Amino acid sequence: MFRFVVKRLLEAVPVLLIVATATFFLARFAPGGPFDEERPLPPAVQAQMNAHYGLDQPLSQQYFRFLGNLLRGDLGPSYKYHGWEVSELIANRVPVSLALGGGALLIALALGIPLGCVASVKPGSWLDRVPTGLATLGICLPTFVIGPLLVLVFSNMLGWFNASGWSVPADAVLPCLTLGIVYAAPVARLMRGSMLEVRTADFMKTARAKGLSPWRIYFVHGLRNALIPIVSYIAPTAAGLISGSFVVESMFNIPGLGQFFVKAAFNRDFTLIVGTVMFYALILVLLNLVGEIVLAKIKPQLRLEN
Repeated sequence: MFRFVVKRLLEAVPVLLIVATATFFLARFAPGGPFDEERPLPPAVQAQMNAHYGLDQPLSQQYFRFLGNLLRGDLGPSYKYHGWEVSELIANRVPVSLALGGGALLIALALGIPLGCVASVKPGSWLDRVPTGLATLGICLPTFVIGPLLVLVFSNMLGWFNASGWSVPADAVLPCLTLGIVYAAPVARLMRGSMLEVRTADFMKTARAKGLSPWRIYFVHGLRNALIPIVSYIAPTAAGLISGSFVVESMFNIPGLGQFFVKAAFNRDFTLIVGTVMFYALILVLLNLVGEIVLAKIKPQLRLEN
């Protein structure tokens, strides 16, 4: 397992290098600059700002200086938030995005896995059609439709939660539900298909031949093996929940990292753009690694085959 983890981490290094290089040059080649305002700065002030941040140097020299700083863990200063390092800005916003993504993931699993199991008990019956229909509806509705509907019902009509903000723990319910419902739908569909496939496996027939109860056969022997595709799906899903919450954070006015990323793109804040992209890429690599380790623990023969 140690060699497996080390190998995966070494394989991630060139991937992160490619991501960093592509983001650096795409940000530089985009129209506009970090100091562009509605009223243009005087040429002398513009030249002084560029010299202070090293933007007057050749692009190749800027790139290699950026790589050297990145290897030391230095993401550089923000061009728009004066006096702040990019790492400090990211560190202040990461807990909020992690809390939002983690809560949404728990909701997605808590809704999707039971719905998929129920739908697979009697295929073709109402127990199958109702959860499958709900899952299809969840796949079709985007977050910018589900979010206002939840606000309309639970905030405006019932008054249970605030429509926006991130001040009290209850403020996390509606945003997490908005993200969780979207991802619960594919989890339910995937769980249903996996359970239907497991039902015909040889070990399930052996368990029935031993006289075990249907509940134990279905939810103990069958569920453990049916969860393998779900575990494979969780890692990229968790990364997507953390990095893909831009709309939800803007909709509910949540001070997460997603808003920083959007503002950095609009402001042409090169260092903040690269810093947030690298953080999301690192999160994706680590979550995929955790998912592979959990898979190897659930099904050891997968580790031996790899």
